Amino acid sequence: MAAVDAMSTTESIDEANENVSALPGPPAINIQDRIHINTVFQDSIDQLAVLGTILPISLEHSAKADYVEKVVGDEISKIVEGQRQLESKFEKLIMEKGDGRDRKVKLGDNDDYYDVTKSIKSSTQALGRSLKTNPLGTDILLKMQDDRGFLQDIMEEAMAEVHEHGSFSCMAESVKTEQKKKSDLLQIIQKEEAARKKVKTLQKQLQEIKRDKEVQIQQRNEMIAHLKDQLQEMKAKTSMEGKYIKKEAEVRVLCTQKKCQQSESELKEDYQGLQSKIDDENRTNNEIETYLRQQHKILEEKVEYWMEKHEKEVEAKQRDLDTLKSNRANDLARLQELTQLYQQYEEVVIEDRLEKEKAKKLEEQKWKENRAAIKIQAWWRGVMVRKRLHSKRKKRKGKGKKGKGKGKGKGKGKGKGRAKGIGKTRPIKRK
Repeated sequence: MAAVDAMSTTESIDEANENVSALPGPPAINIQDRIHINTVFQDSIDQLAVLGTILPISLEHSAKADYVEKVVGDEISKIVEGQRQLESKFEKLIMEKGDGRDRKVKLGDNDDYYDVTKSIKSSTQALGRSLKTNPLGTDILLKMQDDRGFLQDIMEEAMAEVHEHGSFSCMAESVKTEQKKKSDLLQIIQKEEAARKKVKTLQKQLQEIKRDKEVQIQQRNEMIAHLKDQLQEMKAKTSMEGKYIKKEAEVRVLCTQKKCQQSESELKEDYQGLQSKIDDENRTNNEIETYLRQQHKILEEKVEYWMEKHEKEVEAKQRDLDTLKSNRANDLARLQELTQLYQQYEEVVIEDRLEKEKAKKLEEQKWKENRAAIKIQAWWRGVMVRKRLHSKRKKRKGKGKKGKGKGKGKGKGKGKGRAKGIGKTRPIKRK
């Protein structure tokens, strides 16, 4: 358990380095922040130096040592967990410090810096005490010494870079280089393990192949012995079968000769019958030839007759074709004339239609104008009637205003007469 806890401690340091390398490049740090960060780095370097001097080389394992190792390992695990939390908090404060917030907030965060720095310092001291009392093996302690020296060198370089340039990019580069070395070493180890596994599998396959080949050789030896026995049996069997086949062949030859003689006599009878049939066929062929010659002569005469008739009909049809071609040419000329005449008539019809549409639009415009005039006249009559009523009311007020009222009344009467005359105009009917 103590060895496992020690390995978890070194892994926590590696994870912290990986987290630092994963951080984005911060902006330039001001002088006050440089002082704070250098103070933290200096404290960490001093603590790592002290840790390097207090780590034991090795202890012998016993029952009591195992118990102590377990207790101290649990304590180291708790301290490492707290160390991780403090480191993440410190990284968060650095990122917030690099943001573009106002100066007031930055000054307020200085207390957090001091608290986190103090907590990291106390946690590192507790980790050093726990590691000092932890009975670890020599290999693990050497690994921890190497990691401590690596971390101390990185912090010294980062402190120098923060002091000179106001950044700590060398930490990320160092961690990346170490990670690359670690990944290369892991790849080599993985390849070696894979090669060992492959050798083991090949050895197993070789043993299996040997067993299979031995079994196959034994089976083939048994098969060879069995085939030798079968060969002896086949030799005896073939000698007996040869004698039997020879006798059977002699009997078959005699039977075949008898069959051939019988078939020869039958073929002779068939030949005589076929010869008589050939004579009959020759006589029939001669008669058919004479008949076909006569029919051929008759057909030749018919061919001559039809050739003459064909020539005459072709000449007649050619004359008809010439006549049709001339008629077609005349019809095409007539069609062109009629087409031109149709186009002229169509243009006349279109012009007439356009004139009718224009006349129709003029009539509609006149009808709309008359209708609008009627509406205006009606509105005017209403206005005049209202003015007349108003003038009658004014007459009742006094004599001085009476004459003026009469004059206005006459004007209204004249206007009314004219409005009535205009109102009698009849509207034009729309077609």
